[in-house]
Amino acid sequence: MEDLKKLFAGKLLGIKAIKLQPNDPFTWASGWLSPFYCDNRKTLSFHDVRSFVKLELTHAILKHFPEATAVAGVATGAIAQGALVADELAMPYAYVRPKPKDHGMKNQIEGELPVGSKVVVVEDLISTGGSSLKAVAALREAGFEVVGMVASYTYGFDVAEKAFAEAGVKLVTLTDYNSVVEKAVETGYITKEQVATLNEWRKDPANYKG
Repeated sequence: MEDLKKLFAGKLLGIKAIKLQPNDPFTWASGWLSPFYCDNRKTLSFHDVRSFVKLELTHAILKHFPEATAVAGVATGAIAQGALVADELAMPYAYVRPKPKDHGMKNQIEGELPVGSKVVVVEDLISTGGSSLKAVAALREAGFEVVGMVASYTYGFDVAEKAFAEAGVKLVTLTDYNSVVEKAVETGYITKEQVATLNEWRKDPANYKG
């Protein structure tokens, strides 16, 4: 039986949530050029995939973070996924903005979590880890204990792994770069020759020129 990471990778490729364009790279918001683009928000549009993500993230939390008593999603990509998971777990839920609003209540954490909550953070995608760990920092500053983070996908960049280790945050993901590339080759989505281009990019994504 296929393992979870390869199974989910196939589902993401099937709904075109992952696009691999080794010969025509995308430009990320960070300015990085990348032959690889992942849009996990597309999973929300397909009931079977949406349910799969909800249940597998829930299982990951129960297995790795059984002490969790509340869920927080990272805005904006994981707001919906976090809410689905919190509902499945019957736990309190809030989501965390990248920074406080500049009007109204000026909240960064939207919603209300009980005092003393042990929070598991839900994220959709991990690239450098910067925005994800900002959410962790905001929750900690508000007095909550962050027990860990679950996410649908990670690029597995060294910079992210280092950042999570330094922040003391355990990360569990449903799939990752290697599994997606392997599945993409198996299904003929990309050729073995194109894998070399993808691996070259992943070694130094900040300086990749395409």
